[in-house]
Amino acid sequence: QVQLVESGGGLVQPGGSLRLTCAASVNIFSIEVMDWYRQAPGKQRELVASAPRYGSRYYDDSVKGRFTTSRDVAKNTVWLQMNSLKPEDSAVYYCAARSSLSGAPDYWGQGTQVTVSS
Repeated sequence: QVQLVESGGGLVQPGGSLRLTCAASVNIFSIEVMDWYRQAPGKQRELVASAPRYGSRYYDDSVKGRFTTSRDVAKNTVWLQMNSLKPEDSAVYYCAARSSLSGAPDYWGQGTQVTVSS
């Protein structure tokens, strides 16, 4: 079973930056796709970014040009760099692992809170 642990959330002012990290209990290269989701109160969970083992990374239109995700094989982590943050980015952010390109996530982290406010 895969364990995922997110860290790096917190309070930041609009226009600021945060870097989220997801640590995995298995070699991240063995995971087909690492995803980042977010969920705000009263809103549905949405996919923010995806980092497959091969091929192009995916970003939701709402974060394109501002967020970047990648795997750090040496540290066995995946990170999400969030720049130019907006209040509407406030949410609980989750990392998730997929065993196939088209399947649903198989494992989830506990989530980390990101709050963008002045």
